Amino acid sequence: MAQQERVLYTAKVHTKGGRDGTSRSSDGRLDVRLSSPGAPGPGTNPEQMFAAGWSACFEGAMGIAARKMKMSLPADVAIDAEVDLCKTGDDFFLRARLFVSLPGLEGGVAQALVDAAHQSCPYSKATRGNVDVAINVNTTVTTIPGSMEPAIGAGSSANTHIGS
Repeated sequence: MAQQERVLYTAKVHTKGGRDGTSRSSDGRLDVRLSSPGAPGPGTNPEQMFAAGWSACFEGAMGIAARKMKMSLPADVAIDAEVDLCKTGDDFFLRARLFVSLPGLEGGVAQALVDAAHQSCPYSKATRGNVDVAINVNTTVTTIPGSMEPAIGAGSSANTHIGS
């Protein structure tokens, strides 16, 4: 028997004023000012919100994949997401990169985990065939000089390029 689809959550957001306006969720938990990329002003932009949403969702998908693989994610797992707003002629499009840091995991295990997450993450599914995506996996722990923050992308890494 086929499994029946069920809606787990519906986000409801009202936007007024486009890229230079405001967005507010129906429950009030999201209330942001918007501004165009590169423009002065206090607002965020859709590309930043997409990068934040995708990276958070992708980490959740890695957690699910890790449980299926009977392993745990490193405590300091992190994802840096970059989303480019591009233009060719009159056409606009997006391009994206995820830099996944899985310090301490063996490279092949880390890559398998990221591959599984990319297959199940709803944002990855939405971009598949529509957005040029590159995923970089880093398993080395390094820090930025003079900082306690890890330097994502430093050290050894494997690159996965998923074309549009």
